Amino acid sequence: MANLVNLESVSKSYGIRPLLDGVSLGVAAGQRIGVVGLNGGGKTTLLEVLSGLAEPDTGRVSHVGGLRMAVVTQRTELPDGSTVGDVVLERYGAEHEWAADARVRSIVDGLGITAIGLDTPTANLSGGERRRVSLAAALTGELDLVVLDEPTNHLDVEGVRWLADHLLARRIAVVVVTHDRWFLDTVATLTWEVANGRVEQYEGGYADWIFARAERARLAATAEEKRQNLARKELAWLRRGPQARSSKPRYRVEAAEALIADVPPPRDSVELQAFAKRRLGKTVLELEDTTYAVGERTLLDHVTWRIGPGDRIGLVGINGSGKTSLLKLLGGDVEGSTGRRIEGKTVALAHLRQELDDLPGELRVLQAIEQVAGRVVFGKQEMTASQLGEKLGFPQARQWTPVGDLSGGERRRLQLCRLLMAEPNVLLLDEPTNDLDIDTLQQLEDLLDGWPGTMVVVSHDRYLVERVCDTVVALFGDGRITHLPGGIEEYLNRRASAQVVTSAAPTAEKVEAKKSAADLRAAQKELGRLERKLDQLHAKEEKLHAALLEAATDPGKLMELNAELKGVQGEVADVEGRWLETSELLE
Repeated sequence: MANLVNLESVSKSYGIRPLLDGVSLGVAAGQRIGVVGLNGGGKTTLLEVLSGLAEPDTGRVSHVGGLRMAVVTQRTELPDGSTVGDVVLERYGAEHEWAADARVRSIVDGLGITAIGLDTPTANLSGGERRRVSLAAALTGELDLVVLDEPTNHLDVEGVRWLADHLLARRIAVVVVTHDRWFLDTVATLTWEVANGRVEQYEGGYADWIFARAERARLAATAEEKRQNLARKELAWLRRGPQARSSKPRYRVEAAEALIADVPPPRDSVELQAFAKRRLGKTVLELEDTTYAVGERTLLDHVTWRIGPGDRIGLVGINGSGKTSLLKLLGGDVEGSTGRRIEGKTVALAHLRQELDDLPGELRVLQAIEQVAGRVVFGKQEMTASQLGEKLGFPQARQWTPVGDLSGGERRRLQLCRLLMAEPNVLLLDEPTNDLDIDTLQQLEDLLDGWPGTMVVVSHDRYLVERVCDTVVALFGDGRITHLPGGIEEYLNRRASAQVVTSAAPTAEKVEAKKSAADLRAAQKELGRLERKLDQLHAKEEKLHAALLEAATDPGKLMELNAELKGVQGEVADVEGRWLETSELLE
């Protein structure tokens, strides 16, 4: 089948810097492609050229005839004088038309359009609401291909899972730039890495891409560099983390285990907690009998919450549930109408807010970091201001950029650098992953792995919360803070159960059918991966048979090729066994 889109020897530059340099690739029907790479490395440019929003400098871009494509960029332009309903439901002449379409109803509910209000003027929307409206408008159409640039940025964890499930169920082609690694691993069947003007392609999603990077690093690095390689540490987390990430073929699991055999766990929680107790004592932050309301809505109703030394807490809830307000209560920025806030005497608190704090625009980046301190210690790790800046996305050449010339994302990273340089022992982080690319996220997580203090994190990035936090709590809108032993998965299940109870009460059979449908989609995805792997292995097997014939007079070569052939045949048997098991699930 012909590709939906083809790029042939495409180049694109801005100024003297080539972002795409002779790139050739294609998007086939049904392919789901995740695009990754450093900020400013060319990901958005690739999407714009691929979708026809930008012309290449050289080369050719072709679309199959009659292609039905929707593009959602980070630049959202909505018609003047329109309402939310005008934009999202423009294809429908009357309300009964769209209300009768289950898919459209799902989009309107799943992306929170109902909560925004169909009659709301688009001129009154926030930036995040405008992005959700644009995304909903794109998804309501009949599509062959959807191109998305950072679609998860303004979605909570529930919305991110809804979008992943929706794209899997649609069976349309998807090209998506996102830094949400859980979303990448769930949706993508192919990964494009944009770097240095080239686009490297990898089978599978985030975990497969990390495996490939780690293997590349293993082959290129010395023994000590290998031990400290972040990609291998990330792979160790993937293999030791939640079981949801381990649904890989057995050959991949065994290869991954061998690769990380000498990599220590991401952190020693017991040691870090003991160190935190020595720094913080017994009392850190406490809310006693606290009530707090915003307008007529009560966020906390006589709540007592004690946060101890070394606690690493992820705070989740739908948009507008009060997560940011709770961080402000903990930080002492606002006060409850009842109760009191208690802060330990040795607490040195740092609060990363979503709003950008004032930064010294007259200084350069390195000077702004050194203004706080010249060196910083994270547990057993000591680094200079320059080294910390480099870890958080400021290479040495960029460290001499005037602060006033930084982009919004860079200013947020600088704000985080300055907070960490102060060596706090309590961190309140409100959406710390906004505007960070995957490599910078890995560096941040590496820092937080060894950070010996108390931490409360609000983030829609499910991967980050599961990686750096030991405990998850949620705001369900009932005036309480609910501890979730099962983490984010328990949160999503509780939210789904609550929606079933409060809706038109679908029957137990329907709920079970929904669950079964999700299981079937997962099995179909796995079956497709296994079939692609089998094709690769059979092709390799044929090449080895041909090589054996050519090496008939070379005993040493024959032994080497025969050993390789046996290894491939063992992989084939393993993958075929898994394929049979998955096929039985589908039957």
